[in-house]
Amino acid sequence: MHETHDAVEAVRIGFIGTGLIGAPMVERLLECGRDVTVWNRSPDKCAPLVAAGARLADSPAALARDTDIVCLCLTDTAAVRDVVFGSGQLASALRHDSLVVDLSSIAPDATRDMASALELACGAAWLDAPVSGGVPAARAGRLIVFAGGDADDIVRAAPVFSALAQRVTHMGDHGAGQLAKSCNQQIVACNLMVIAEMLAFAERTGVDASRLPAALAGGFADSLPLQIFGPRMATNTDMPRLGAVGTFRKDIAQVVRLAGEAGAHIPVTTAALAQYDAAIGRDDIGAEGDASRLIRLVRATS
Repeated sequence: MHETHDAVEAVRIGFIGTGLIGAPMVERLLECGRDVTVWNRSPDKCAPLVAAGARLADSPAALARDTDIVCLCLTDTAAVRDVVFGSGQLASALRHDSLVVDLSSIAPDATRDMASALELACGAAWLDAPVSGGVPAARAGRLIVFAGGDADDIVRAAPVFSALAQRVTHMGDHGAGQLAKSCNQQIVACNLMVIAEMLAFAERTGVDASRLPAALAGGFADSLPLQIFGPRMATNTDMPRLGAVGTFRKDIAQVVRLAGEAGAHIPVTTAALAQYDAAIGRDDIGAEGDASRLIRLVRATS
């Protein structure tokens, strides 16, 4: 990542998917002086970004024609496939020297298939680059990136990563970045559920749960999920939304699937998935609810 400042600024970046974490990523790119064109299925979500200096594309295909690097930050595997090969027609508009950087968290096996299909279709390169750190890290440009693909393409993606990430780790070939993100989400999703259990247990036994995140800070039980979501759980704060319950459920469901295919034994993660399913089934939590609502599940059943 030793490109000159002028060379980095000259690269035209396209960004598809301006949702919960995509929007602050685009804001950060603009703050760093990057040339950014955006597209989102719901155009109204792009309005603040256009006001901040981004251009708005009429379609993914139009965005691809006017940019050098296309970033994807979409909900799931189906959404990525539809934008690239389906209704979005991204693949039909990419050049052979284009680079797709998929920041979404999707299936590693599908990633490998799409990377191969894209190369055959137009010669463009694919880099799976799921991120960790959430909305606060996206705003600060301190995301962690797990990269899968060609090492040279990580260098090519420097205009994106130098603005958004504190660290990029090359995990291996296509799909390896998504596998690493699955490992990350396995820890985070299980941790969030046990944090909710711990705080509900504290409340039931007479401990002031709101004091626990600060009390545990710096100790062996500390974690970023504890410090970010713990105070919100203890004080019934679920806005602004920092991470949807359904997103964590999707990610550990994928871990359970992949572990089954690999013959890996994951009883704790499997149990956590059942709890996420129960949480999504409750009207006061739901798939779109913030993860801070998970404590409502264990409060109700304790």
